[in-house]
Amino acid sequence: MDIRKIDDRFSVTGQIGVSDIAAIAASGFKAIVCNRPDLEGYDQPPHMDIKDAAAQAGLGFAYIPIVPGAPLGHEPQEMAAVLRDAGGPVLGYCRSGARAASLYAMALQK
Repeated sequence: MDIRKIDDRFSVTGQIGVSDIAAIAASGFKAIVCNRPDLEGYDQPPHMDIKDAAAQAGLGFAYIPIVPGAPLGHEPQEMAAVLRDAGGPVLGYCRSGARAASLYAMALQK
């Protein structure tokens, strides 16, 4: 897991697994945002598995899937709400972290 800090509120990484949740919580994150649609890759766990593990670790979780090339609608507003309500640093993930970083930038405009 290669976590890249964008700023004090938000960091990004590529695909995570259930086994990464303890390290994410220990790193001080308060919430996780999944920006990768389920079934996008054969090797990714369903977002519900990550959500359940996050809940067990006391982390918030949001599923805001971004389909590459598809127009955005409500997603920036949803991300802005997560950032507002998280109570601390948020970790966004997708395949590489690029969609998560882009959505974060758009959410800052909301």
